[in-house]
Amino acid sequence: MTSARPILAAVLAAVLAAGGLMLAGCAKKPLDPASVAQVGDMSLGNPAARVKVIEYASASCPHCARWDMEVFPAFKAKYVDTGKVSYTLKEYLTEPQALAAAGFLLARCAGPGRYFPVLEAVFRGQDDMVRTGDPRAVLARIAASPGGMTPSQLDACMRDTTAEKELAARVDRHVRVDKITSTPTFIINGVRVEGEMTLPELDAAIAKAAG
Repeated sequence: MTSARPILAAVLAAVLAAGGLMLAGCAKKPLDPASVAQVGDMSLGNPAARVKVIEYASASCPHCARWDMEVFPAFKAKYVDTGKVSYTLKEYLTEPQALAAAGFLLARCAGPGRYFPVLEAVFRGQDDMVRTGDPRAVLARIAASPGGMTPSQLDACMRDTTAEKELAARVDRHVRVDKITSTPTFIINGVRVEGEMTLPELDAAIAKAAG
């Protein structure tokens, strides 16, 4: 796991242009500090819900992708859609950081209403990015989904230096202030859990948090 570094447009462009990729695993290391949702984080559900579930995730983390595909749909249906839980995703960058940044930038450019569906598509596209060695093609396909972006809009999105700096600032805060070093990391009403969580594990943690 690496700490956040400034996002360099040249590095991002190089990764998106082409090249083989190897998605890094995500180490798990005990940490103590808790966190709360901040301005700029992306949330779903009832903001007044008694239970707050925060997930630190990276768009290039295979563990995050697996959790998103295998657990998140049931978790969302059971808790978020019913108003029992407020869910917040906090962006983090794992290697390859340029790919993670590109995934988050794409989701942000899609707009608040499409952020989570686009990020889900990025997670689902991880294997294709590795298999083909052409991340730009996969991201372009996601961007061009119905109601999505034109090629020129995608290019502008990837070159938005203001959005890059804002992403870098968020990740830097998660590293320095929240002391995050691995993904996924969950914080459920202040209780930190590192690594993927099964639905039964979430059930138990949420029940305990609800008191």
